[in-house]
Amino acid sequence: MAGIKYKRVLLKLSGESLCQPGGFGIEGPAIEAIADRIRRICTLGPQVAIVVGGGNFLRGEQFARISHIPRNTADYMGMLATVINACALQETLEKMGQPTSVLSAIEVVALCERFVRRKALFHLESGRVVILAGGTGNPFFTTDTCAALRAAELDAELMIKATKVDGVYTADPKTHPDARLIERISYTEVLRRNLKVMDPAAVSLCRDNGIEVIVLNIFKEGNIERALHGEAVGTRIDDGDEEGG
Repeated sequence: MAGIKYKRVLLKLSGESLCQPGGFGIEGPAIEAIADRIRRICTLGPQVAIVVGGGNFLRGEQFARISHIPRNTADYMGMLATVINACALQETLEKMGQPTSVLSAIEVVALCERFVRRKALFHLESGRVVILAGGTGNPFFTTDTCAALRAAELDAELMIKATKVDGVYTADPKTHPDARLIERISYTEVLRRNLKVMDPAAVSLCRDNGIEVIVLNIFKEGNIERALHGEAVGTRIDDGDEEGG
């Protein structure tokens, strides 16, 4: 593990990373590209856990607003979408030779194990990628909150939020050309400024458990490897102060 700063990391993937921009569901080239990135970072030595979202199929809160389905049920439907994504990612990784286990907060016994902390730790220490599906198992919580919760439960030193943008900006760079990338910011400042990088519960969980967060563009070659080596990439969220971009 020479040169790697972190022994155990949690990678938060959006469901949309498994299809082309603006697409729906799972697309072969997209999921294979993501799986290959995961496989390569595993060769560097860290233990890797993954929380995957379900937005490529359904977002519970949004779906509840446009339908007659109550939020509770819509959120559970979203959790099932994360199980679909997790199983597809598992199969893709294992075709590439990377052993993988899926553990879910909601029981789908034909496809995956029930999430139990000791099981997850055993799989990580055995060299498997652990994909954590089903969110927290409860409605009204985002997969960002699930990622922060699992990172705390599994003693992860770093949580990487993999996005399609370079990090956290002072404003939306699409509508504000003068927006600048924030290279480093504290948990408290993220909460105070109500930055939309993660929901407040997720930020608070990371702060309270001392878990560093790096927000980066997963589609840029080498970004995750640079983060694991402790290099400056994307936006780092920790106990430190904000630095210029």
